[in-house]
Amino acid sequence: MTDTEYMRRALELAGRGVGWTSPNPMVGAVVVKDGRVIGEGFHERCGEAHAERNALAHCTESPAGATMYVTLEPCCHQGRQPPCTDAILEAGIARVVVGSDDPNPLVAGKGIDILRRAGVEVETGVLKAECDALNYVFFHYITTGLPYVVMKYAMTLDGKIATCSGKSKWITGEAAREQVHRDRSRYRAIMAGVGTVLADDPMLNCRIEGGRDPVRVICDSHLRTPLTSRIVATAREIPTTLATVSADKEAIAPYEAAGCRVWTLPERGGRPDLTELMRRLGAEGIDSVLLEGGGTLNWTALESGIVCRVQAYIAPKLFGGAGAKSPVGGRGVEEPAGAVKLRDISVRRLGGDILLEGEVESLVHGNS
Repeated sequence: MTDTEYMRRALELAGRGVGWTSPNPMVGAVVVKDGRVIGEGFHERCGEAHAERNALAHCTESPAGATMYVTLEPCCHQGRQPPCTDAILEAGIARVVVGSDDPNPLVAGKGIDILRRAGVEVETGVLKAECDALNYVFFHYITTGLPYVVMKYAMTLDGKIATCSGKSKWITGEAAREQVHRDRSRYRAIMAGVGTVLADDPMLNCRIEGGRDPVRVICDSHLRTPLTSRIVATAREIPTTLATVSADKEAIAPYEAAGCRVWTLPERGGRPDLTELMRRLGAEGIDSVLLEGGGTLNWTALESGIVCRVQAYIAPKLFGGAGAKSPVGGRGVEEPAGAVKLRDISVRRLGGDILLEGEVESLVHGNS
């Protein structure tokens, strides 16, 4: 097998940590000696052993003189786990093949330099694009301190997220809805507006086996979330934050008594300042947010410049209705040149539906 093939195996291993390593990256490692794989491992959960140490712990024979393939540059600093560079050197690894450079300022080339100065042969950039793509959330968070925000919505072919009567269950089929729940497990938080809570009384949890419930964030300017809602009723089971502009202690108290956190944020256009909300979430280690909002919240998020990626689930059906809701409301842009543009577009089939997604290329112009 070649370096590329071993690195591809390390990538497969890294992907097993999806949803559980946040805010750490997903990392996989493979140890090869005399053309044989003698150890494999991946970073399984935040706070637990890193991929390199797991791979070494699972070696079936001495790794001295072996080659280690690792999807991300080995760490060289003391965090909740000791430096992986120490483990590599102690094990007598002779060669290390790296996929991605680590942009973490605590690492950022230092891990590779330590290994090389100790006499270890280091090769970098093997399957770099694939390794980088695996950790797009981590790369964004570690360099900005802000969550990576994915705006997700499901719509009909004529651009409706509900019928003229407001009904929306269901627009897409089971395969698309299952993918949404996989993403709820992947991303650390889920955010919706109070309008969604009032209309649907959702749980906003993950309903796939082995999945992880995201932290729930409800944007509720004037604390209209019903105390009898399922969101509030389960706040002690699933961490829940209400983001509001209200400072009314009497109004806040019953939510806090039910287990919710209530953040009173600066006001922007009569609503909580989403930029400040992202700053606070990032400071708490929330590295990613799945935005499942209605048209108003979606536009506010785009206008605030917090959206990194857009996911549009498109169902092959038509609702019609001049007053039926669309995915993005608000003021909108006045000129086509002011559109929010996407790049690196991907399209895939999910049952009878289509998922189109891409990275946000430009922010809304002239709408601050």
